[in-house]
Amino acid sequence: MAEKRLLLIDGNSIAFRAFYALYKSLDRFTNAEGLHTTAIYGFNTMLDTMLAKVNPTNALVAFDAGKTTFRTEMFSDYKGQRDKTASELSEQLPFIHDLLAARGIQSYELKDYEADDIIGTLACQADQAGYTTTIVTGDRDLKQLATDQTTVAVSKRGVTEVDLFNPVKIHETMGITPIQIIDVKALQGDASDNYPGVEKVGPKTAQTLIQDYGSVEGVYDHLDEVSGKKLKEHLISGKENALLGKKLATIIRDAPLTIGLEDTKYDGIHREELIAFYEKMNFQSFLNRMPMTDGEPKPVAESEAIKYTELTEDNLDQLGDLSGTVDFYLEMIDENYHTSAINGFAIGQDGHWFVSRNASLIKRQEIRGLLENSEVKKDVFDAKRTYVGLRRLGVDLKNVDFDLLLVSYLLNTNDNSNDLGKVAKEHGYQQIPTDEAVYGRGAKREIPMDDLVFFEHLARKLKAVADLRKQLLNELDRHEQTRLYYDIELPIAVILAQMEIEGITVQAETLEAMGSKLSERIAELEQVIYQEAGEEFNIGSPKQLGHILFEQMGLTPLKKTKTGYSTSVDVLEQLAAEAPIVENILKYRQITKIQHTYVEGLLKVISPTDHKVHTRYLQTLTQTGRLSSVDPNLQNIPVRSDEGRQIRQAFVPRHKGWKIFSSDYSQIELRVLASISHDQNMQDAFKNGEDIHAATARRIFGLSSNDEVTPDLRRQAKAVNFGIVYGISDYGLSKNIGISRKDARTFIDKYFAEYPDVKKYTEDVVKAAEETGYVETIAHRRRYLPDINSKNFNKRSFAERTAMNTPIQGSAADIIKIAMIHMQEALKDYQATMLLQVHDELIFEAPEEEISQLEKLVPSIMDSAVHLDVPLKVESHYGDTWYDAK
Repeated sequence: MAEKRLLLIDGNSIAFRAFYALYKSLDRFTNAEGLHTTAIYGFNTMLDTMLAKVNPTNALVAFDAGKTTFRTEMFSDYKGQRDKTASELSEQLPFIHDLLAARGIQSYELKDYEADDIIGTLACQADQAGYTTTIVTGDRDLKQLATDQTTVAVSKRGVTEVDLFNPVKIHETMGITPIQIIDVKALQGDASDNYPGVEKVGPKTAQTLIQDYGSVEGVYDHLDEVSGKKLKEHLISGKENALLGKKLATIIRDAPLTIGLEDTKYDGIHREELIAFYEKMNFQSFLNRMPMTDGEPKPVAESEAIKYTELTEDNLDQLGDLSGTVDFYLEMIDENYHTSAINGFAIGQDGHWFVSRNASLIKRQEIRGLLENSEVKKDVFDAKRTYVGLRRLGVDLKNVDFDLLLVSYLLNTNDNSNDLGKVAKEHGYQQIPTDEAVYGRGAKREIPMDDLVFFEHLARKLKAVADLRKQLLNELDRHEQTRLYYDIELPIAVILAQMEIEGITVQAETLEAMGSKLSERIAELEQVIYQEAGEEFNIGSPKQLGHILFEQMGLTPLKKTKTGYSTSVDVLEQLAAEAPIVENILKYRQITKIQHTYVEGLLKVISPTDHKVHTRYLQTLTQTGRLSSVDPNLQNIPVRSDEGRQIRQAFVPRHKGWKIFSSDYSQIELRVLASISHDQNMQDAFKNGEDIHAATARRIFGLSSNDEVTPDLRRQAKAVNFGIVYGISDYGLSKNIGISRKDARTFIDKYFAEYPDVKKYTEDVVKAAEETGYVETIAHRRRYLPDINSKNFNKRSFAERTAMNTPIQGSAADIIKIAMIHMQEALKDYQATMLLQVHDELIFEAPEEEISQLEKLVPSIMDSAVHLDVPLKVESHYGDTWYDAK
């Protein structure tokens, strides 16, 4: 009979562990909707690890059903001291359930019982049925469930490194049996679960007593034999607590489950659901590891037949009748369209589709003339991508009218795939397969050699653009977003394409010189570290570093891992005050990261032909309309350390005698908040030219003037100001500024008391979202919130936070896009060129003689992009490099 292997996972415990293991990366781990994903990411990492180790035939994740259980009825203060779960964690829990469903793993909760009791009951059933069981948890209390057939895996670092406990190991480490763990807990109490135990009885005493007398009852049956007068007195006075503690600590093995082992059968992932989930969460690393499906990709069988003509040099004259509106699609299979091969194209109208693999045909006047004719409208998928691809062929695309990708994104920013087949399906159009179905995925992604397969797919793409045009433009009109599309997003697509093509000059020799200096600095730090350690060792090896710090130098180890001592950043930061070597190790790590990620990373992407880097702006990714930069990400060059800032010295104008000119909005999101909330106190601060963070600090801390505001008080007020914009919780604020959650809650409450109309705005915008299902920016950019009326508290809470911050962030995105459009028009009379957009900043290159004009022109255009109830403020700088322009 085949072995049956059961994997049981303590869902709440692992989610908690995953969240706090990555809490320092909280702001980095968010998806396009702004959902924090640390717990989801960590939980999925654990699943990958444990599924590979256990290879289960059956699996289940158990969750707590609520705070009220039979234990709270027995003892009302059970777990009563615990803080309310951070909203950044609770908002992720519903999505962990979605993850489990996509991975084909059963999840279960039972009213009045804890996850432990579900696990205990199923583990007991599994023992009786001959299964081998592995329990995964972050709670050491579950070690009581260990048997000869059940192993308890307790996470010890993050969620992937575990200690395995069976009865033998428990006896070796504690001198007791698994079931006696309950008795030890009863005597010593449990601070985490908040029951007292016997006063003055700690873990060692409790273990000794149970080793000697077998159980709590055994201790009291032999109380006269217990040595120590004081201990006896404590045992006598604490008997009631000990007996109660035993009941509370005992995991139920016969809970009234409504499922059985047969319901936990595990058959593997639901592939399409899991891919969709990973895409929604922006889990690219997990997507890249997804296994490919077997078999050759083919177009969907149920699609209607489609006719097309292969275009060659011999039949180009057939395009002569095209006029009015022409549909065009340019195929570039690689994500980076600046470097991707141009694999083919399709052109046509009214059901007459022409397709070809030969991109050079586009240069012929029969096609080029159509694409460059400003009297002929073009309907495309992804105008920016198409514009850049055609410019690589020397063709200047003009008069794009309908961009399927862009319109679809505006209609619902939650649907932001770049796959035409997926986008079409979002609008009920089923006559085209996805690119994955035709081209494959990951390393196996390629253009089919079969012309029938490839050409049919190209023709179907063109037909989808044509068929969906009327429907989507009508929806755009009903949403009052036609002006947003034609006046902002479509022009910005062309401007971004022009900026991407222009690129920015990066001096390789400057980066190489920086690299040499950083290498010298790294070598110096190595020698200092070796001297402080008293020997040479591999600084990059956690095992060797742990040996040096904790065994050779005697520093206090804070965490241990499976292979030794933890030397993670958070551990080292806590130890920095104990020894200079730790500070030097942290500096060493910081500089080596700058060297590898930014110096070496940028050197790899400098174009050998024009000595520039050409970033790509993702226009249809974020839910707020903000732009993202990739390949390379120029919005993420570090600026907090001097070594990081130095990287910008390599960014220079293309001509000698030119300058880099930079203008950025000051506190634009807070100004938007002041305007749309109509809060008089906040508006007055901006209208009077006050430092808004000092003004907020004065109000929160009850100071009489801004002169009394210390740098630390201003820092805290700044965190509250920007935290409110992003819907921060008391937990998030407490972590940001290093205070208790209680104090953070007080700060937030005081903030709303001082800015009452900001509070009213947050309430009104949530109420409006509940009624309409969406929120809007000042330019009518919509974000739909399907969970705003959800019965699930966590989903609803996240939707409410999103409702509060999206109009602010999205309106800021609208403003800078409008400014860019006006700016590009104004620059037609100048040699100056707009190169980059970095958050709220625009970066230009210009001849030195134009700088004085730009100092007036750029702020005046950016200041007047839109009218707010408070003034927009723009700060400008210039210099020989991007570094000098700050």
